[in-house]
Amino acid sequence: MATPAPAPPNKSPRHALRREVGMIGLLWASVGAIIGSGWLFGAEKAVTAAGPAALISWGVGAVAIVLLALVHAELGGLFPVAGGTARYPHYAFGGFAGMSFGWFTWLQAATTAPIEVQAMIGYARHWSWADGLQNKDQTLTGSGFAVAAVLLAVFVAVNFLGVKWLARTNSAATWWKVAVPVVTILILGATEFHGSNFSSHGFAPFGARGVLSAISTSGVIFALLGFEQAIQWAGESTHPRRDIPRAVLGSVMIGSLIYIMLQVVFIGALPQDTFAGGWGQLTYHGISGPFAGLATLIGLGGLATVLYIDAIISPAGTGLVYITSSSRITYGLSRNGYAPQAMQATDRRAVPWVGLLIAFAAGVLCFLPFPSWQRLVSFITSAVVLMYAGAPLSFGVLRKRFPDLERPYRLSAGGFISPLAFVIASLIIYWSGWDTVWRLGASILLGYLLLGSYAAYAKANRLPGAPRMDFKAGQWLPVYLVGLGLISWQGQFGVGATRHLPLWWDILAIAVLSLVIYYWALAVALSAAEIERNIADVEMLDAGGH
Repeated sequence: MATPAPAPPNKSPRHALRREVGMIGLLWASVGAIIGSGWLFGAEKAVTAAGPAALISWGVGAVAIVLLALVHAELGGLFPVAGGTARYPHYAFGGFAGMSFGWFTWLQAATTAPIEVQAMIGYARHWSWADGLQNKDQTLTGSGFAVAAVLLAVFVAVNFLGVKWLARTNSAATWWKVAVPVVTILILGATEFHGSNFSSHGFAPFGARGVLSAISTSGVIFALLGFEQAIQWAGESTHPRRDIPRAVLGSVMIGSLIYIMLQVVFIGALPQDTFAGGWGQLTYHGISGPFAGLATLIGLGGLATVLYIDAIISPAGTGLVYITSSSRITYGLSRNGYAPQAMQATDRRAVPWVGLLIAFAAGVLCFLPFPSWQRLVSFITSAVVLMYAGAPLSFGVLRKRFPDLERPYRLSAGGFISPLAFVIASLIIYWSGWDTVWRLGASILLGYLLLGSYAAYAKANRLPGAPRMDFKAGQWLPVYLVGLGLISWQGQFGVGATRHLPLWWDILAIAVLSLVIYYWALAVALSAAEIERNIADVEMLDAGGH
């Protein structure tokens, strides 16, 4: 089967995105998203949750992300469309699943920029003028909320300059963002490293539960997230089929190596008195910022200064990227008929300006229910991984329906890796804990209310582009979401979990649920003809048709 040919482009530029981003721009978009506030806080949060065994958490997290990235690499090369992660389930399962995963995708993108702002404010407490922006528990004060809203507004304003300018700016910032962690690794490893720290108070003082919970709740997976940004920008790539797989896999390799080495040098460089009371609480003697505070304690004042500067640049760069992606996902949702057509409007620089304004409003709201960095981490991790879970399912369907379709990148052992990636995605969501899972469930219901109401309105009024919901092909999705919630509630992780389901049995339950859902989804997915129809519809819209 050949990929359906796109319709002839419409001459009107009103809805067109411009293909102006090259390989380096795509790679640095993903690397820039990965190297953000996660490197500033991830090593500290992980070691307080798992002790030196946090290294195992990073290893498991890296493997999980690599498996998910491999699946995305094939799909990204096969279908280089804007907001791709929101569209793959739409191809394979139709409207209901497509709308659902589109909402999951938008949710994670819209909530990531606020967490980067939180990181900037948290490190800024080093300077006296910013001391009143956060309370002692790291929640925002009234003035902190106002500053956070202004910073988000700056991210949005920069995005109005256009994707070509943004890609160049992000590439320059990412060179800095990569250089500073690498220099930190080299300096700390060479000047201050105590091998005995890895066995002090025990290598794994909090056992397997600590290791597993650190993956979702302490910033491990959150830090490694971002490889999908190259896919979200696919509609603006100059050579998408060639460059997207390279950018996706390259960014994961760079990010994983940097984060694992950062954890090693962080543990090794800590003075004994900072964890004298155990790994559950590190003491910096009033100095703010994990890596910067550590550098100050051990007499590396110059490095500390660079780190405080980087604490502004790194999160700001990541926040810019996610504001961009959020607006493109809004654009994609509207293209698929799940949101009003007004959200497709672009300005003279081909910037989807309505999506940018929506991203700003959503970001400000995030400061209300999740007013601190770590409280946002678990939620975003779950939302992102739930978004990622749609890719293995779509991968399985497309391999089954179109085994001979030409693929710029073809994943070896895809029939094994795809269901394994889906199981791992489900486990990461489960490890985030019941207190996060129920909030995620409430957000999903809100999405169904908003997008579902519009879809019903569009269909009832026979509006152009009204989506076909295809409930039969998505019948497995409610069972999956409810099943995850029930196991989380009865499981071992998070505040409010009953812990009736013993450790390891809970993991087995998640694995069984995931495999049942995976093969059920493959069995009821759309036919080849219906998938071709969905692909053709999206390509026609992206070419400028209506």
